Amino acid sequence: MKLVFAGTPEVAVPALDALIASGRHEVAAVVTRPDAQAGRGRRMVASPVAERAAEAGIEVLKPARPRDPGFLDRLREIAPDCCPVVAYGALLPRVALDVPVHGWVNLHFSLLPAWRGAAPVQHSIMAGDGITGASTFLIEEGLDSGPVYGTVTEEIRPTDTSGDLLTRLALAGAGLLAATMDGIEDGTLKAVPQPAEGITLAPKVNVEDAHVDWSTPSLRVDRVVRGCTPAPGAWTVFRGERLKLIQVRPVPGRDDLAPGVLAAGKNDVHVGTGSYAVELLWVQAQGKKPMRAADWARGARITEGERLGA
Repeated sequence: MKLVFAGTPEVAVPALDALIASGRHEVAAVVTRPDAQAGRGRRMVASPVAERAAEAGIEVLKPARPRDPGFLDRLREIAPDCCPVVAYGALLPRVALDVPVHGWVNLHFSLLPAWRGAAPVQHSIMAGDGITGASTFLIEEGLDSGPVYGTVTEEIRPTDTSGDLLTRLALAGAGLLAATMDGIEDGTLKAVPQPAEGITLAPKVNVEDAHVDWSTPSLRVDRVVRGCTPAPGAWTVFRGERLKLIQVRPVPGRDDLAPGVLAAGKNDVHVGTGSYAVELLWVQAQGKKPMRAADWARGARITEGERLGA
């Protein structure tokens, strides 16, 4: 089939690579978000998908909006059979959805209908799910509500951050998306409507969502830190400044610390929660580089009874 691939961030690159390498489909063009400012110099940088497509000699389209007439005209000229999508980052209007014969097929990082929305991986970790996965589905105008072509499952490991899990799902999902394109082409794969039960939503996780509440149980604190790593980054407040929490570990059995109260030993730092304590493993103070929590505590000279989140 002739394909136009839509995607923007690094997580979409494995799927693009899988389609290029398949030898069965022609990736005629790539659609991605416009170049954006990045780094301290705020220079304009192309998306990871745009860079990979350019390396492969594939035409790159960067519409400001996917309803722009110039983009739609070029899409009709290419006349793709199908448009696979991975984390493109913009809503597709009906006029664009109607162009390819087989529609736009999205790779979504959850087992639909669970966790529809922008941040399925973060929410699955924060909710304490044991299993997640990826789904390919036909895009409709509703939010991730279209019929599903296929799924793969993935275990959520006890120490997984959203970055760890998303990396594995991107690789597994790349194979799923390529297989979905094969099945659509040869007519062996049909999309199945999503069940009406089990729908959960996964809106974008913002900075306030990543603010750790020490009155919640330690397992919840751990899940928030892992779910918000690397982005937007879990945080708390210490001596009036923001302290980023990179890695923590529940300490079952230690229940002598009130929520937020610090206990710094020679080689460890514990914090009280709504249940038992957590150990701070890696933190990042404002304006500093990430460091081991024990080193941070020695430098900060924590006194007895000091707390986080005050």
